[in-house]
Amino acid sequence: MEEFVVLVSPEDQVLGLMEKQQAHVNGLLHRAFSVFLFNSKGEMLLQKRASGKYHSPLKWTNAVCSHPKNGETYLEGAKRRVKEELGIEAEISEKFSFIYKADVGNGLWEHELDHVFIGVFEDDFNLNKDEVEEVRYISMQDLDREMIEHPEHFTEWFKIILEEYKHHF
Repeated sequence: MEEFVVLVSPEDQVLGLMEKQQAHVNGLLHRAFSVFLFNSKGEMLLQKRASGKYHSPLKWTNAVCSHPKNGETYLEGAKRRVKEELGIEAEISEKFSFIYKADVGNGLWEHELDHVFIGVFEDDFNLNKDEVEEVRYISMQDLDREMIEHPEHFTEWFKIILEEYKHHF
């Protein structure tokens, strides 16, 4: 089944819909969300993308990143994807939004108006193996060190979103 993204102006005015992969080939601005989940120790949840993903397979990234469907709010989309990918329900709240563009390789671009959500979760996961290879919690200090030592292990957009997150907090 084809997936579509919502194309928008920088002011979040809807311009239309486009098939997701085509929007990534064309590098067109579209709606997206990112979810950061933490445990009570302040460690961040990372997911390793599944091996079958069409870009950035087996790379580490934040808990969930995806796109709201047409007619769906950013929060509704974020909660839907947390359930679909991680098999959980978590209380999340929006903290900020920003626009970024990242070259994800193979002629594909992420150009997104990204709404960032944060929440706390400490329970078992029921991972969708078509989406997520594995998950782990990591301290911010260890994450910073890993990103310096092995930047190739992380998605390009996560590097950008993490810096923006640090800027806000």
